[in-house]
Amino acid sequence: MKFKRINGKSNVIGKNIKKYRNLRHYSQRELSDKLALLGIDVYHSDISLIENQKLFLRDFEIIAFCKVLGITLEQIFDGTDNLFD
Repeated sequence: MKFKRINGKSNVIGKNIKKYRNLRHYSQRELSDKLALLGIDVYHSDISLIENQKLFLRDFEIIAFCKVLGITLEQIFDGTDNLFD
């Protein structure tokens, strides 16, 4: 399966994931472990790729990130509304 990119990036929310992870004082491994408790297998090494916008995310993974980080979908997508301007 080939994934499309926009402006060379595989996702638009990686920076917000990093921001909220740091605000919660979670390491990448801790975030990975918390996602695993929800049944979402994202390796801690993948968290770095996600935060650097190099890894594609599925919709259910985005919802899981929101749940673990205690944020809304609006917060995780904050600052992405000008993507096509």
